[in-house]
Amino acid sequence: MTSLILEEVRHAFDGVVAVDGLSLEVGLGEIVCLLGPSGCGKTTSLRIAAGLEHLQQGRVSIGGAVVADGRTTSVPPEKRNIGMVFQDYALFPHLTARENVAFGLAAQPAAAARKAADEMLARVGLAAYGDQYPHALSGGEQQRVALARALAPRPKLMLLDEPFANLDVRLRDQVRDDSLTLLKEAGIAALLVTHDPEEAMRMADRIAVMRKGRIVQQGSPVDLYTRPIDGFMVRFFNEVNVLNGVVKSGYVTVTGAPLEAPGLPDDTPVEILIRPEGIAVRGTGAGGCSASIAATVHRARLMGPYSLTILRLSDGSELTARTPGKPPEAGQAVRLHLDPEHVFVFPRSG
Repeated sequence: MTSLILEEVRHAFDGVVAVDGLSLEVGLGEIVCLLGPSGCGKTTSLRIAAGLEHLQQGRVSIGGAVVADGRTTSVPPEKRNIGMVFQDYALFPHLTARENVAFGLAAQPAAAARKAADEMLARVGLAAYGDQYPHALSGGEQQRVALARALAPRPKLMLLDEPFANLDVRLRDQVRDDSLTLLKEAGIAALLVTHDPEEAMRMADRIAVMRKGRIVQQGSPVDLYTRPIDGFMVRFFNEVNVLNGVVKSGYVTVTGAPLEAPGLPDDTPVEILIRPEGIAVRGTGAGGCSASIAATVHRARLMGPYSLTILRLSDGSELTARTPGKPPEAGQAVRLHLDPEHVFVFPRSG
């Protein structure tokens, strides 16, 4: 049984299509991430799953039961047995942390609800904060209270909309990891919405990348990173170097160095996408594969665990490399060796 099924969901605002035929499943205990740029329809999809947005077309099922079909069925959010965590946490300011967590346990006796709330606060590392009001808590603590409140009723499904966006970088990593551990320990399926590729790869079992209301590609983080289907997918996961070329006899050349262009006919205009971490910078006397590229170090800067190096090719184009160790000297002549796993050739759009 799946926890959530979205089937051919379509939604428009004032005639502008926000979600266009989206189909997605979330399995039991699985964490799936809807990833994409702002305005691609991911939050609208989440709100439709939650029942916060009326389904216009398609079907939504949770735990094997249809909760919305765009016609006769529309189960309200509070009866869908889901937990929700939002970017702004949405805590009640006049309630303590304990009372916020117990809010969704109103059907239980007061003593049982209080005990369950305290147990859940302990699980998120806030056992000593039950009597604190939201304004007295840090952003990370408020987020954990919101997560505890959503988990307390033991929902079939968790829906999380950019829940870590308001946290600073160091705290964000900790709270992400804590949240992932809680969800996995509880065995609760989750649909997470984010625009951050790193967050998606850190948390998700499966990622569905959206663009203009549609899912472009979905799969495991490894699948999407190593086997992107087009240039949009390569660009979305990190910065890339982009060069242009034309296919000849199954290859495209970069300043004399041949790169494979499998499956593309001769004379196809292509773009060559090279990830910075796929460029090895070596001295001119270093050995290696014959398909190396001559370059000159334009400038370089140490970024802590790696160096960011701007390299100028003989035709005047530039590449950015991310390499381990201290940066090379500006003006130094080097040879570049490209890792095929980080080089992608696609037909040029337009």
